Amino acid sequence: MSGSRCQTLYPFSGERHRQGLRFAAGERLTLLQVPDGGWWEGQKEDGLRGWFPASYVQLLEQKPRKVPPQSGEDSLNCPLPPGWQSYTSPQGHRYYVNTYTNANGYHTPGTPMHQMESGHMSLRKTSGDPQQSPGSPRAPRRRPARESSQTINCVTFPHRDTMPEQQLLKPAEWSYCDYFWADKKDPQGNNTVSGFEILLQKQIKGKQMQKEMAEFVRERIKIEEEYAKNLSKLSQNSLAAQEEGTLGEAWAQLKKSLADEAEVHLKFSSKLQSEVEKPLLNFRENFKKDMKKYDHHIADLRKQLASRYTAVEKARKALTERQKDLEMKTQQLEIKLSNKTEEEIKKARRKSTQAGDDLMRCVDLYNQAQSKWFEEMVTTTLELERLEVERVEMIRQHLCQYTQLRHETDMFNQSTIEPVDQLLRRVEPAKDRELWVQEHKTGDIRPVDMEI
Repeated sequence: MSGSRCQTLYPFSGERHRQGLRFAAGERLTLLQVPDGGWWEGQKEDGLRGWFPASYVQLLEQKPRKVPPQSGEDSLNCPLPPGWQSYTSPQGHRYYVNTYTNANGYHTPGTPMHQMESGHMSLRKTSGDPQQSPGSPRAPRRRPARESSQTINCVTFPHRDTMPEQQLLKPAEWSYCDYFWADKKDPQGNNTVSGFEILLQKQIKGKQMQKEMAEFVRERIKIEEEYAKNLSKLSQNSLAAQEEGTLGEAWAQLKKSLADEAEVHLKFSSKLQSEVEKPLLNFRENFKKDMKKYDHHIADLRKQLASRYTAVEKARKALTERQKDLEMKTQQLEIKLSNKTEEEIKKARRKSTQAGDDLMRCVDLYNQAQSKWFEEMVTTTLELERLEVERVEMIRQHLCQYTQLRHETDMFNQSTIEPVDQLLRRVEPAKDRELWVQEHKTGDIRPVDMEI
């Protein structure tokens, strides 16, 4: 796949990778490396290269997902009226500023109103002032018959009735990064819980389960240690130590096997502690730190987003008030023309223009905050997926280590019993009697009857 071309779907700051590649939405990249793990290396048309999340781009060979259009692209080559300059907002939207009057807007000066980009502020002539020039104050946008987006808990979503269904970032799997954007009511129905909080609770539950697994292994270690202690004590018991012959040898070997088995179980408990219990607890502590970091980071971004949304609403309200004030003073001018009224209109126009500028800045700051939140949500949820896979795989490996150690212990215990079995098969009562008689005999002459 290296060498293929792709198009960026979302802006990426490059801060989440040591060699991250910064880009905006709609740029085209050449893929250099596409390893597994969710990060690809690419090169921009200006020669800059670096790494980025694979879910942020769409291969050009596939059907591209909808990318937010860059407003004003069709008019870049058209000359602007005198005094006008074009700029690009942080979200890639082109807007225009009159350097003489400070008037500004999102559609090309002099183009018909139906060509302006839907959903953004635009320049228009205020009713009652037929001689108004391109430097007139900016008015609020004309809202369409049905809104194309809706805001829920300070987050903007496309309206389902007017926008096509958004394509998944990772359509081939049930990924965290696709299903936890919206908030959800708590079980009591009183408050709402963010989707990320639900995802975080799942990870915290996994952390707790890991702790319980480590405690389970700890109890198993205690049982092994106590068992080994009792075996060692029993192996030193002097009962039946006087048994002789082949049966005595088997009995002594059996008691020795208890001491060997005790040593095996002590080693087993020690390995359980160092190779199973300790890694589980260490991974849990690191997992706990990561969860805390992610929780605070996303929570701070949501707070910033809420603050930006409040500023947008405040600026929108201020613009509406300034527009009403301007319209009122314009009507007064129509009724009675005077220098004082004209000055008031100019003043109201400046305030209205300033209010429009403030609103545009607030909207840009809000969009920047939401873009940052979106980027961090995607990268964080992908990281949570990686941590969850790592957690489950780590537990699986150490449980396999537990069963392997247990198997080795059983095999070694069997090896300690085998000598006992061999000696028991060689036990010969007749041989034992022969050896004992030879060692303890006092004579082989039997007594006879006495004669008179």
